[in-house]
Amino acid sequence: MAKKSEIFHILQLMSDFWKRVDDEIEYKGINRAYLARKCNFSVTNIGQGIKLGSTPSADTAVKIAQVLGVSVEYLVNGTNKSTEKNQENEELQLKLYRKYHDLIAKCEKLPPEQVQLLSQVADKLEK
Repeated sequence: MAKKSEIFHILQLMSDFWKRVDDEIEYKGINRAYLARKCNFSVTNIGQGIKLGSTPSADTAVKIAQVLGVSVEYLVNGTNKSTEKNQENEELQLKLYRKYHDLIAKCEKLPPEQVQLLSQVADKLEK
């Protein structure tokens, strides 16, 4: 029979799983609906998992981790956050930020309409 401390630890891991998922969703600038769509399940499954304090199946946890670019190990116990792909992506983002930080700072000061206009111009230049 499991001790109370073991049960508490398991319950803590379950709730921490969804907290880490939410943290990664926020960090990536996506939402639960996007994650659910990419993982081929309903967004209500995430809400149910949080409400019930349950962890998803191993297959679902793997899908979630892949979409978020983190390891399953990180989502379950908080260690080993970066996968090789995620690390490469973060390095690329940092390189681009360093290259374009002056432009980004200027864009941050613009009203939303002008930012949208710049985005449209960039889209046309890309084609």
